[in-house]
Amino acid sequence: MKDFEVKKNKRELVISKIKEGTVIDHISAGKALLVLKILGIDERTRETISLAMNVPSKKMGKKDIVKVENKFINEEELNKIALIAPNATINLIKDYEIVKKFKVKLPEVVEGIILCPNKTCISNAKREPIKSRFYISVKDGEVAAKCHYCGKVLKNIAEHLL
Repeated sequence: MKDFEVKKNKRELVISKIKEGTVIDHISAGKALLVLKILGIDERTRETISLAMNVPSKKMGKKDIVKVENKFINEEELNKIALIAPNATINLIKDYEIVKKFKVKLPEVVEGIILCPNKTCISNAKREPIKSRFYISVKDGEVAAKCHYCGKVLKNIAEHLL
């Protein structure tokens, strides 16, 4: 199968369907590799994975797409994806058909998935059994997270995901 087909002077991306699994569409351009990391996908993964980066999008200008055969995402993975790609759409596939389609929803609060960069924050103390806790908001079109304990505000959340 060709990766690209040329039709009427337009390039059209062709990616084969998956039988069962998850398709994550409308990922912010350049974030697909981070989505793979969130899903725990690396060179040892045996499942079929399709990845398209910086493809044209009417809504977003450019977007990324990830398809993973035999993988259904859990709530923690979904929350992490929402933090780095708040416009993403999730498609759950069974027998080559979409059985459920929904947009990710930014959680208001996340626990235990972001590491506070403030070294003196109580959530980083090894002697304290405290999970990190962040309040999520959108400022100037960018997702931000504010630490419940020390008030530190993060804008580049991807660098602090656990």
